[in-house]
Amino acid sequence: MPSGTSVPSGTSRTGARLRLAALLTPPLLWLGLAYLGSLAVLLLSAFWTTDSFTSDVVHIWNTDNFRTLFTDPVYGTITLRTLGVAVAVTLIDALLALPMAFFMARVASEWWRRALLVAVLMPLWAGYLVKAYAWRVMLGEHGLVNAVLAPLGLTGPGYGLPAAVLVLAYLWLPYMILPVFAALERLPTPHLEASADLGAGAWRTLRLVVLPAVRPALLAGSVFTFSLSLGDYLTVQIVGGRTQLLGNVIASQVTLDLPLAAALSAVPVVLIVCYLAAVRRAGALDSL
Repeated sequence: MPSGTSVPSGTSRTGARLRLAALLTPPLLWLGLAYLGSLAVLLLSAFWTTDSFTSDVVHIWNTDNFRTLFTDPVYGTITLRTLGVAVAVTLIDALLALPMAFFMARVASEWWRRALLVAVLMPLWAGYLVKAYAWRVMLGEHGLVNAVLAPLGLTGPGYGLPAAVLVLAYLWLPYMILPVFAALERLPTPHLEASADLGAGAWRTLRLVVLPAVRPALLAGSVFTFSLSLGDYLTVQIVGGRTQLLGNVIASQVTLDLPLAAALSAVPVVLIVCYLAAVRRAGALDSL
């Protein structure tokens, strides 16, 4: 190469990407092998059976477990209920996250923005069980919720399906607020000013300017709220009363009928894969 000739920047960037890929390939391969391998073993065990007398797993290939899932109406009802809970939690979090994130990104001062961001992140520092049991105390008969509603002549939801939806919405709300906040922070201010100059009101600006800008972020946040709600089982056990969702049914079947539990586990996996495919088709995974 002649003296004074510099290496093209594109070549250096390509070399850096190759070195980064070589560095990340071994751990990614190991992670993929461990995750996909364990998932394959789980799904394979769904085709086994259980000895009715000893409850031992018998390695005989059959499709009885999946036939049970499709023919027993109980599992169909539980699946629809679980799907409804996941959708309800996602919608509640989206409705709460949008105004909260908008206030943080566009209305609050710099100091308040940082303080509110810390407030949103602080619940993530507490343990999952601590938060769930704190809600169990608040939703109890003599808990804080009933104490606040009693002067109004109202009572709290107690323990049951509404309580499970409420607690799950609280637990996963930060995962919806953060991507929406990031999207609103990137929204150019001149877009909002131009909408106001053209005579658009607040609701029209929200519908035509803000929502299209944050739609990928809402879908990206919904990946977390939907998938985490779909597979959760501890919250239902703590505040759900007698409510049965896929998560706690799978957990109860693990010690009784492992192959059936594995077949049940395939249901949320399929639902999450379908949801991810739909979100990816909408282009929202680019916002993760």
